[in-house]
Amino acid sequence: MASSTPHPNAGYVSESAISFPARSEALVTLQTERSLPTPEATAQGDRSSRWLILVAAIALVCVPVFVQAPLVRLFPWVSLAVTPFLAALGVYLQSRSVSYRWGDLLLGFTWTWLAGSVYWGWFRWEPFLHLPIEAVGLPFALWGIARNTGKIGNFFYLGSLFGTVVTDVYFYLVKLIPYWRQLMQVDLDAVQPIFARAIAQMQTPWGSGWAIALAALLLIVSLLPLYSRQVYWWAFSGAVLSTILVDSLFWLAAIAA
Repeated sequence: MASSTPHPNAGYVSESAISFPARSEALVTLQTERSLPTPEATAQGDRSSRWLILVAAIALVCVPVFVQAPLVRLFPWVSLAVTPFLAALGVYLQSRSVSYRWGDLLLGFTWTWLAGSVYWGWFRWEPFLHLPIEAVGLPFALWGIARNTGKIGNFFYLGSLFGTVVTDVYFYLVKLIPYWRQLMQVDLDAVQPIFARAIAQMQTPWGSGWAIALAALLLIVSLLPLYSRQVYWWAFSGAVLSTILVDSLFWLAAIAA
């Protein structure tokens, strides 16, 4: 009877056959990791990217002035209901590598939109509640920065909040808070005398001096980050710069009234 001699390679599986699934899995993992940007990759950008973020940050601070302000005064619930849609859009954009930065920035803007909807919709007659409500996203922004995530949006939010703080400090120092309350409680046809008294208060040596000092502070704080190559600092800078623009527009509107 013929003997059954095992083949020299019987029971042997080549190294390539064993490692092929592992190599394929590693390749898929590597491609997935490359498709999503790392925090370091999103933090830095070329000059054109930084300028785009700067311009976008300025625009996003101005949006509440021209869009949200009239909307929230007439339909506060509509303004509030827009918030989850902004957040969802930000998350979607952030999930794609080509739009990650824009989603990040939009999520930071969502906090300012939420705070604006709540305050100007239901609490605008009480100035003392302005800063606490505007700071609703501060713990989340600081937490995100500490974890090195969402820096563009978080720094944008911090810049916007800083500008709000400086503006409110001016109102307190120059004693404009009573006029704030009056403006929030009267009809549009009755605002002219209130604006006139507020402008007179601002044009005193005390009011003018603090306006120059705080405007210089805003300008310095907004320009210094532009020396950085980090995109998130440019988002911060744009938010602070836009505070100067918005405050100037309010001042011109008060004079025109």
